[in-house]
Amino acid sequence: MKAAIINDYGQEVQIEEVSKPELAEDSVMIEVHAASVNPIDNIVRAGYMKDMMPITFPYIMGYDVSGVVTEVGNKVTKFKKGDEVYARPNQEDAGSLSEYNVVKEDELALKPEKLNFEEAAAMPLTGLTALEALTVKGSLEKGQKVLIHAGSGGVGTHAIQLAKDIGATVATTTSGSNVEMVKNLGADVVINYKTQKFEEELSDYDLVLDTMGGEIMKRSFEVLKEGGSMVSIKGQDTEDLAKKYNVTFESFFMWPSGEMLSHLTELVNDDKLKPTIDRSYSLEEVQKAYDYLAKGHAKGKVVVKIK
Repeated sequence: MKAAIINDYGQEVQIEEVSKPELAEDSVMIEVHAASVNPIDNIVRAGYMKDMMPITFPYIMGYDVSGVVTEVGNKVTKFKKGDEVYARPNQEDAGSLSEYNVVKEDELALKPEKLNFEEAAAMPLTGLTALEALTVKGSLEKGQKVLIHAGSGGVGTHAIQLAKDIGATVATTTSGSNVEMVKNLGADVVINYKTQKFEEELSDYDLVLDTMGGEIMKRSFEVLKEGGSMVSIKGQDTEDLAKKYNVTFESFFMWPSGEMLSHLTELVNDDKLKPTIDRSYSLEEVQKAYDYLAKGHAKGKVVVKIK
């Protein structure tokens, strides 16, 4: 099968013929129709996480998959051949930028009926990240206030909609060109980071979803009320700042979950959630997709059409 691979850290992505993955008894084989690219892909490819997340070469890229089930393992009970599905596979099964991908049953969900394969491929990693950060880690409740950084990005576009569905007041940061876009997604307060300092505009927030790290994360403590929370996907140590402001801080890395993905499916089918796609590329153009993503200006997700 064709797949987008790297043969060493720091290499550009190549399209090569590789062996089809082997089907496990608790998994399904998916004929991949679409996948998407994420910032974590470029981080892994560069070797920045090789101590925490070692990989073997040749390594197939890709953490988001949508497609059609072609085979099921003998322990699989919830899915059958012909089902249209989507998932964020675990690290061992990652490799969705290929013609076939094996995914464990408990990491899989039926594709939302209202989405095509490309739209569905834009959701799993960033949608699950947003949902897990807001609900499991952030315990966001109706009536609370949340600041979501980078509202026009992959995580941000999902998080705004999910927070509004919960019933929270949502503030977000973005550039001036994306103000109307994030308002249309449901943001109540929009901070143009090029002309405004969010910590001077916002106060007494219950939760901050940090997608940026660094100085932006440190400044974000100023907007939280005492007893508030910050959830970060950047993984930096801020124990001293959390104590200083009397708030809680947690960094986390999203985890695959078919159950939570099924919840996203319900929200999509109820018109409460929709993916935002910036650009779409073919498998042969996948390096261009990664180059564009690395510029940091994508509005929503960058998708790769496989079939």
